Amino acid sequence: MSSAIPISPLAPEILTGLQRVATLFDAQLASDFPAVNELCRYVERYRGKMLRPTLVLVAGLATTDDGTPLRHEHDIIAATVEMIHMATLVHDDVLDEAAVRRRGETVNFLRGNETAVMLGDYLISNAFHLCSRAGDPALNLRLGEVTNTLCEGELVQLSRRHDLSLDTETYFEIVRRKTAVLVGAACELGARLSGASTADVAAWRRFGEQLGVAFQIQDDLLDLLGDEATVGKSIGRDLEKGKLTLPMILHIRGTSGAARTAALDAIDAKDGAALRAALTSSGAIDRARLQAVELVEAAKRELPTTRRTGARELLIELADRVVARDH
Repeated sequence: MSSAIPISPLAPEILTGLQRVATLFDAQLASDFPAVNELCRYVERYRGKMLRPTLVLVAGLATTDDGTPLRHEHDIIAATVEMIHMATLVHDDVLDEAAVRRRGETVNFLRGNETAVMLGDYLISNAFHLCSRAGDPALNLRLGEVTNTLCEGELVQLSRRHDLSLDTETYFEIVRRKTAVLVGAACELGARLSGASTADVAAWRRFGEQLGVAFQIQDDLLDLLGDEATVGKSIGRDLEKGKLTLPMILHIRGTSGAARTAALDAIDAKDGAALRAALTSSGAIDRARLQAVELVEAAKRELPTTRRTGARELLIELADRVVARDH
């Protein structure tokens, strides 16, 4: 957990906050049934960088004066967004038929799809039970809206599998819905709970959403280019499942003749090596990376004025890490 937090004057507060969040998370999932507890303990491995709860806490701190503590509601929302995120990971592994996540076997690989689907549902159900403890129906309403949007994004992506006509506009809308809205909500709600103005709350949401899109582009690149040992999860699933990602779309739209045909043949044959060679040769991979970097830069420009010492520098470093990571 600590390796995910850059060195900053805020680091001790954030690390302490993340420990509180983990405690809340575990207590919420506790069951009377040993079989359920065993599954929940196993899925705790899915907590990796804890980006979303970190952003709740940092946005909350950045919006307050030095020395002002975060509210208990910040911890509740941080745990809630992580629980929602982990539910999506469990369900994604079912959809992708993935065998590895966080360098370990997935729930669906170990216990089957039925158990994995029900565990994802259990996480979602508990997320909203936990959120209700914050005592503000507006928080439940907002996160309900976000969760609906996440599902819409996944459904649209499923409907466009193997669709070689997918354009960049549709790709970005899918990514915004299935990934970025939860990152945006983490920033937005962290700031809102600290009393940020309406304009600043909107800016925090835009910061998070642009960061979230960049994060997904980097994820797509790692799925295409990374190795399982480094990335820590099953790779090559986008190609295997017929998901067109940004470098593929840029290549198909930007080439013609033999270069385009070679990539289409590689996609059809699910030949990752040939596809990587084609996308590298056309510059599509570099263009996708550049778009991710540009989104991070745009996100940083959205940051409102921060009141806590070191907050802006920490947020900028966290943003830069989104596109610099290798897992």
